[in-house]
Amino acid sequence: MCGRLSQYSGIHDFVAALSMPNALVNSTGEQPFERYNAAPTAQLALFHQEGPFLHADMVRWGWRPHWAKDRAAPINARVEKVAHGPFFRAIWPHRAIVAINNWFEWVDEGGPKKQPYLIRHRDQSPILCAAIGQYPNEERDPGERDGFVIITADSAGGMVDIHDRRPVALSPMLAREWLNPDAIKDRAEQMLLHQGEPMEAFEWFKVNRAVGNVRNQGPDLIRPLIDCK
Repeated sequence: MCGRLSQYSGIHDFVAALSMPNALVNSTGEQPFERYNAAPTAQLALFHQEGPFLHADMVRWGWRPHWAKDRAAPINARVEKVAHGPFFRAIWPHRAIVAINNWFEWVDEGGPKKQPYLIRHRDQSPILCAAIGQYPNEERDPGERDGFVIITADSAGGMVDIHDRRPVALSPMLAREWLNPDAIKDRAEQMLLHQGEPMEAFEWFKVNRAVGNVRNQGPDLIRPLIDCK
């Protein structure tokens, strides 16, 4: 998964997709986010559960432990290692969902520049991506080390032609289970490894190369590129 995604709907659209009856503690505002071209370090809406409440906070995309000062903060964590390696040990118990509209990948098709593709649900519903992070909770206000990473898995089928990694996207039912603080650790890991949404749930198409410049925003970036050849 390359480091670019869209989160342009409003928080209540994402809550509706999650279909979670818990009372919402919303710190993200009421307006659509309109982040059509979000890059690492962007503040994105992140869901986590604290007791009976669903919380939505703006949290930085990217995280590293306090002792890893010699490297950039990763934005993704590989599902094969995330539960067992030392790097993410501190945040593995802190499960979250980042709901996105789509993500982008760049493909070398032999031209002078790589061609960007947009990947989204075939029905264009929000994608509920499994994440872990350090974020505000009932006992702690936002801090400078807050951040999150998206968990990724190997791609399959035709999606391999676009990129070899993709977010672990969960169905609403599994996303709710993932968010449950009482979920058993082994069950959470098996969910990521074996129960992510299949390749058939997604579609992808070429988009304008303007998405390569993170300063570019707007709905034109997510429209299919018309092939005039």
